[in-house]
Amino acid sequence: MAARILITMDDLSTAVPLNAAFEAAGFSTAMFSSLDDPRGTVRRESPELVILTGAVHEPHALQLAALARDNEISTLALLEPTDSERAERVGRLGVTETMMKPVAPDDAVATARRLIDRRGLQQRTGIIGESAPIQELLVKIEQMAPVSSTVLIQGESGTGKELVAKGIHDLSPRRGKPFVAVNCAALPETLLESELFGHEKGSFTGAAERRLGRFELADEGTIFLDEIGEIPSSTQVKLLRVLESRTFFRVGGTQPIKVNVRVLAATNRSLRDAVALGDFRDDLYYRLNVLNIYLPPLRERREDIPLLVRRFIREFARAHDRTFRGIAPEAMQRLVTAPWPGNVRQLRNLIESMVVLAPGAEIRAADIPADVLDGPGTLLPVRVQVQGRDPGGHEFEFILRSLLELKLQVEELRRRLDEHPQRVQVIELADHSTVADVLPDGDERDGAQPVIYRPGMTMAEVERAAIDAALREHRGNRRRAAEVLGIGERTLYRKIKAYHLE
Repeated sequence: MAARILITMDDLSTAVPLNAAFEAAGFSTAMFSSLDDPRGTVRRESPELVILTGAVHEPHALQLAALARDNEISTLALLEPTDSERAERVGRLGVTETMMKPVAPDDAVATARRLIDRRGLQQRTGIIGESAPIQELLVKIEQMAPVSSTVLIQGESGTGKELVAKGIHDLSPRRGKPFVAVNCAALPETLLESELFGHEKGSFTGAAERRLGRFELADEGTIFLDEIGEIPSSTQVKLLRVLESRTFFRVGGTQPIKVNVRVLAATNRSLRDAVALGDFRDDLYYRLNVLNIYLPPLRERREDIPLLVRRFIREFARAHDRTFRGIAPEAMQRLVTAPWPGNVRQLRNLIESMVVLAPGAEIRAADIPADVLDGPGTLLPVRVQVQGRDPGGHEFEFILRSLLELKLQVEELRRRLDEHPQRVQVIELADHSTVADVLPDGDERDGAQPVIYRPGMTMAEVERAAIDAALREHRGNRRRAAEVLGIGERTLYRKIKAYHLE
């Protein structure tokens, strides 16, 4: 079925030739007059692209652009060369793309085709957003999909790394073949190798029959290795061999198995830092990092939050059979400015809970939980408290690493301290280093020493300090220290030895 394009008639000298060019190119078109009802026209025509030929500040154009944005329809604005304020207007409208008049019909057709194809990609993958980072992301997916090179997808938890991987697979020549996803962090070390490469009957206790591994199951297709930074050293060596030769052995097997599979890997931690710390092989890192995609956190693309909120409200209103008008402007503004450490996943889960629990027919500011708005300790280091009475203490390593990796500037830290003076105490030490110490409400100091970060410290020194503090907190109990730090006991033992903390 031909794509439907809605063209405004504000500039007839532009609209008429464009309409003829689109019809000649096989598109289905409809013309929109300023006298027409925008809402009814969008509902009746169901366009895949709206082209604004006149001034973007006209009331009917503003309404039409807003309707297109809310219904996830791409918009192309044709602007006059004298319109010096076009960037501000387009940004406010959420227009997908602009072109300057006079517009060559062939160029307009090519641009329209690209915008429609990209919207189709978003619908297939579920990647929602009109911000510049998301548009750049979609371009990279389109560029990387046709080739067979390995791709490393980096981004915080909840940003949608698996959606990107599926998008690359769906656009690739392997789209009709298997897409096999493996969460490396969810598999224990003893089973990971068997899951990836399979095993022969009798190769170990409980191996009652031959089992094919994920690489064999993904033959001719794509394998997605999520949380690749969590695989142990022994498996890293074997994975490197697979990436180099596409050949491996089953556990207990003697015959090499060759597969034709594309590898996509994802991580929510910096593999470059992991290489520096000795946790990840540098040769494997370079083999994985042939092509690279970075997914921005939600706080770096706040202009997409209203689109996501409206999409999730519609989705969950249908799923839970609730009549829902939407969200109040004040509530939307609060969601836009929230810190979102859990990114899109956190936002999606929050919207579902509010759609289910909101007493009225729309989400109000009072329905938003306070911890979502305040985001206590989401980007500041917290001290490790004795006896586990500080509920945020186990998050120290994650929060501190996030602080360093995001390279927060001193101005940002000072702003946050100013916003919460009653909860944050900064201690200046004799050597001019500082301690940012976050105190939960009602907490009293009991002599626990905070973990100290001094400017100029390397990641290895910071990690050593965090491990030392966790061991002191739990009086040398390595199992409890590993749980608090969020790492495996084997990893902790190795780091204790490396940092001479015995």
